[in-house]
Amino acid sequence: MSAEEAGRPSSVLGKAQLLLGAFESGAYQLGLTELSRRSGVPKASAYRLAQELVEWGLLERRGECYQLGLRMFELGQRVPASAVLRAVARPALADLFAATRATIHLAVLDGVHVLFLEKVAGEANIHSHSRIGGRLPAPGTATGKVLLATAPDPDERLARLREAGLTHLTSRTVSSVDDLRKQLTVVRAKGFALEIEETMPGVGSLAVPVTGADGTVHAAVSTTAPVARLVPRRLLPELRTAAATIARALDRALLTASEVRNEPFAAAPVKRAAG
Repeated sequence: MSAEEAGRPSSVLGKAQLLLGAFESGAYQLGLTELSRRSGVPKASAYRLAQELVEWGLLERRGECYQLGLRMFELGQRVPASAVLRAVARPALADLFAATRATIHLAVLDGVHVLFLEKVAGEANIHSHSRIGGRLPAPGTATGKVLLATAPDPDERLARLREAGLTHLTSRTVSSVDDLRKQLTVVRAKGFALEIEETMPGVGSLAVPVTGADGTVHAAVSTTAPVARLVPRRLLPELRTAAATIARALDRALLTASEVRNEPFAAAPVKRAAG
């Protein structure tokens, strides 16, 4: 079976992307054999491409292992969606952490996963599954439920989930697409999502959307804490204040950027979430 028939890219650039994508699982260093296995690129080709990626600074060599290079970090900081959002969100996230002493996440939707752009946690960080730049299946996370519920194409994403099947992180993770659809209906009505022990036993999360002036949901912000400390009536006001602060700062940043480029920026009245 050819690479194309197997659904894998056959071009050099495509294979390089597979090598870099092998680190998405959270591994910091990979030997050549493991890099080849995870990427699906034959070992000889993986070696040649890895050497070139090292020359470009996209990978670094550490003994017999490879790791992502600083050039990847530099380029990642320049991705507009994440760079601007992270920059404007940090002060509000720090204030939210100070007010709640819970682990704070800022996440965006990436297909049917959530991608964590920021995480603020103290020494008692209890959410080991999450990390900046990491992903989790959206259905089982509070941020994921908010983002799926407010996505412009929820039916398409649910169809993809139905085809691929849901990932169960714990025994309490939502177990069917039909149940998830019902949860998303509730999230839309209330304007927030609450998950209890769906990603980790004894831990829950509460999330709200970050909604721009034109109604666009840019991200979701959440608090994660032991279930006993997760009290929505106490945490929701703080969460909504942080989300609104981030949304206003992002709107200002986008307006400034559009003025610099001499492009129009129209802001409609804020659409308030129910609940």
